[in-house]
Amino acid sequence: MYRIDDYDYALPEDLVAQVPAKRRGQSRLMHLCRRSGRIIHRTFDELAELLGSGDLLVVNNTRVIPGRLVGHKPSGGRVEVLILDYAQSIQQPLVDGSMGCRCLVKASKPPAKGSRLRFEQGLWAEVLSRRDGVYQLRFSPGRDFTQLVRTIGQVPLPPYIKRGQGSLFDDRSAYQTVYARNDGAIAAPTAGLHFSEALLAQLRQQGVQMVEITLHVGYGTFLPVRVNDIREHRMHSEWFSIPAEAAAALNAARAAGKRIVCVGTTTVRTLEFMADASGWIRSGLGACDLFIYAGYRFKVVDAMITNFHLPQSTLLMLVSAFTGRQQILAAYTEAIMQRYRFFSYGDAMFIE
Repeated sequence: MYRIDDYDYALPEDLVAQVPAKRRGQSRLMHLCRRSGRIIHRTFDELAELLGSGDLLVVNNTRVIPGRLVGHKPSGGRVEVLILDYAQSIQQPLVDGSMGCRCLVKASKPPAKGSRLRFEQGLWAEVLSRRDGVYQLRFSPGRDFTQLVRTIGQVPLPPYIKRGQGSLFDDRSAYQTVYARNDGAIAAPTAGLHFSEALLAQLRQQGVQMVEITLHVGYGTFLPVRVNDIREHRMHSEWFSIPAEAAAALNAARAAGKRIVCVGTTTVRTLEFMADASGWIRSGLGACDLFIYAGYRFKVVDAMITNFHLPQSTLLMLVSAFTGRQQILAAYTEAIMQRYRFFSYGDAMFIE
């Protein structure tokens, strides 16, 4: 259960979802009961039948920034920049008021230190340094950086979505949850993409309580595990925040014996990271680097909503720890047989 190959499976390429469902809530939903192993095939808009007044739903309200910038090097060559730490950078500008950002840079040849990369509408960035493949860039001072990014930036779609951005619809809205409010993610908390305003209203009417936390999904979510023994993997860290009122609601729900239902692996990791041995959750902010794999004892989470994850990924290891490796791989086999759609724009699971 600790070998990387233990988390591999074969996925037909045509099951990798390239576009979302035509309407939020129309995706399929696999309902998996851990105790019995029973699988029921549903649609996501039937989620209201699985939740009730005894449940607390936890969502991640991070907003994906259009942090992919396309420009040119001094030589005229094309360059692509992906901003990695947007939320932290705008909170801590440099002395001259400019933004210093950690970025990934894609170009035919690496840009030299001191060179300036130029983008649309007069925005430029100076290369300050490069370490372990990550660049430190200083963006031009005296400009409304946040507004420029919103105007000229593109949504950084996952690498397995292989189509032109905006070719069929607006990814800026499709690749964003309806409750997104805090800018900073470079990838969506994709389990939340299935929720519509109408479904959320229905759940509230049924008495389901909803709590928002924030975890800015980082590029590390796409990085592969490169060790044979997964226990040797070093987890990437991502910035998070649990407000005091959210922690209070969670602790009150636990004390009352209510079920904690997490929307996505991001909320699972954040709550488990901030919980003590008894499951009491602290409020606060920081960097979450919790790696959940086989043998982990869950302290807070009772059920989760999640998409279908990449082979050999830390996300697959997390849901395997929650459900059991053999049970989750059997469910994935069933999903493939039933032609479920996989990954970010794909279908979902409800695991209880």
